[in-house]
Amino acid sequence: MITVHHLEMSRSQRILWLLEELGLPYKIVLYERDPKTRLAPPELKAVHPLGKSPVITDGDLTIAESGAILEYLVEQYGQNLTGDLAALQPAAGTEARRQCRFWLHYAEGSLMNWLVMKLVFMKIPTQPMPFFVRPIAHAICAMVQKKLVDPNVQTALAFMEAHLAHNTWFAGENLSLADFQMSFPVEAALARGGDASLYPNLVAYKARVEARPAYQRAIAKGGPVLLTD
Repeated sequence: MITVHHLEMSRSQRILWLLEELGLPYKIVLYERDPKTRLAPPELKAVHPLGKSPVITDGDLTIAESGAILEYLVEQYGQNLTGDLAALQPAAGTEARRQCRFWLHYAEGSLMNWLVMKLVFMKIPTQPMPFFVRPIAHAICAMVQKKLVDPNVQTALAFMEAHLAHNTWFAGENLSLADFQMSFPVEAALARGGDASLYPNLVAYKARVEARPAYQRAIAKGGPVLLTD
């Protein structure tokens, strides 16, 4: 049986969603974040040397990295899919396949870098520090966000908003692996990018994802998606 080593409020939620869509049996080993640092516990290093989540084990295989896990699950267990799951891995040589590949890489290769930086610079001023250092930390973090992080987050939001103005899902009109990979970044971007009402296509996309029964089952089993504190 597939085992998902699932860190609470993390990217591994999208692995649970795909497993629910595929109807595969699996079990969850839940890891809680350190209450002070909010980091993953050291026990995850016993599963994979990087000590990160998501990680799955399937028989003798241990697979890390969201994109690699998603592709493995569809290649291994996604044959003969029908209905709205038929295009999870679009046909080679199609525009849908090119879009799927792009968004699979964009999610972690570009977008999440800025969203993680946004979270870090939001949290630094709230950490314990000498009182005389706090104004300096506030000023530096505010400057970095204004000059570097926020412009890149806004560019990403506008880019995704424009794409979804002409596409129901990220690879076109059908659900694909790109949507599982992008589900976490979209939620994080809307939460950290300011006024979400400026991005109605992204908001509608997020609602489409959340309306799927498999997604709802994944949330019920794995807990909330986003790290908010």
